[in-house]
Amino acid sequence: MIVPIKKLCQWSEPTYIASELIKSFGEDGFIWLDSDGSEKGRWVILAANPLEQICSRGLSPNESNSNPFELLRGLKPGHWTGWLSYEAGAWIEQENPWKEDPMATLWIARHDPILKFDLQKHQLWVEGSNPKRISKLSHWLNKLIKMKEQTSSKIDSSNSTKNINIPIESWEWLTSKAEYAKKVDILKNYIRQGDIFQANLSACCRTKKAKNILATDLFQKLRSHCPAPFSGVIVGSGEAQGEAVISTSPERFLKVLPNGVVETCPIKGTRPRKANIEQDADMAADLICSPKDRAENVMIVDLLRNDLGKVCIPGSIKVTQLVGLESFSKVHHLTSVITGKLRIDKNWIDLLEACWPGGSISGAPKIRACQRLNELEPISRGPYCGSFLHIDWDGKFDSNILIRSLIVNKSTLRANAGCGIVADSNSYNEAEELTWKLMPLLKSLE
Repeated sequence: MIVPIKKLCQWSEPTYIASELIKSFGEDGFIWLDSDGSEKGRWVILAANPLEQICSRGLSPNESNSNPFELLRGLKPGHWTGWLSYEAGAWIEQENPWKEDPMATLWIARHDPILKFDLQKHQLWVEGSNPKRISKLSHWLNKLIKMKEQTSSKIDSSNSTKNINIPIESWEWLTSKAEYAKKVDILKNYIRQGDIFQANLSACCRTKKAKNILATDLFQKLRSHCPAPFSGVIVGSGEAQGEAVISTSPERFLKVLPNGVVETCPIKGTRPRKANIEQDADMAADLICSPKDRAENVMIVDLLRNDLGKVCIPGSIKVTQLVGLESFSKVHHLTSVITGKLRIDKNWIDLLEACWPGGSISGAPKIRACQRLNELEPISRGPYCGSFLHIDWDGKFDSNILIRSLIVNKSTLRANAGCGIVADSNSYNEAEELTWKLMPLLKSLE
């Protein structure tokens, strides 16, 4: 645990400061944990030029691969941010089949100092442990804001995104709608046989990214169309140079306070938003009243209660919200909230390992569902359905589920979406749901 030095600076918008940070320090190692200004998304964190970084690849140990969970156990106190890929599950369930992904399984970096923005109070803080570095960054920040005021310049987010024009037709789908519907039917047959109860089947599309387009440019364009409380962009460096994860996720995975209180907020159930108020309300009502979506949500709540039970104090696990409606810019969701208290001999890494991969993006029973998904999905998921990881100065841990995300690997840009399949799923409707989830992302990049 570190008690950081905090210095209050003059307010400026995160988008402007982010672009100037990249100009001064480069994009490699840059982190931007973004929010939408809601109660769940109050804070924005920016940082560049990491002091330390850790990277892990692969599915099994060898000279160059290390267990990502053991690497996390070795983190020194400080402010750490990174991603953990879905296939980190291979280090927990080694007998399960997993597909190897070209992206880093774990990339995480320590930044000191950082910039923290309070979107509700419009306050900007520099936080860190080294007075000289804090003073240097504060001076840079004050000079930047003063110069902006003197020139009366206005933030024009289009400047960094005007060169982005990725047509919808340029995306190559690895699974067509018809193929996806067939796979839904295969999963329904497994469910009828009692092999599984539920599985989150994903599909993927990919395209080429021009060299002059930065990952942070893609995120700025995406966030303007699809704001979300657990969004952001993390750009790898060192062993993960050329790799980045961009997300507008609405879903918290695991949060652990320094006193051991745990929270997880699974999302299951989706309907598209409509411009017409009455039609939009009808969509929300249809979702709330859907027995299929409610059953799917409750099923994942049970799964996560079980996962938390591996490391939490018996009797401490509570469902504080069951199947509540949450509405975002493009979709309505059903969200539940589960809390607990870690046992004294357990920490956030034990919890992460006990719950990995997330129940809302795998299925029930989890390990069998992962096996079936591995059979049906044509490529690995990588960071998609993994998590952004954030460890604060005081040891507080927070993470999201990486849905509504774009994966950058050098010149390749990849997007995924998934749907929860249960016994009464309609294969055509599930294929259509992919469109509700993915098209806002793809259209925002046109």
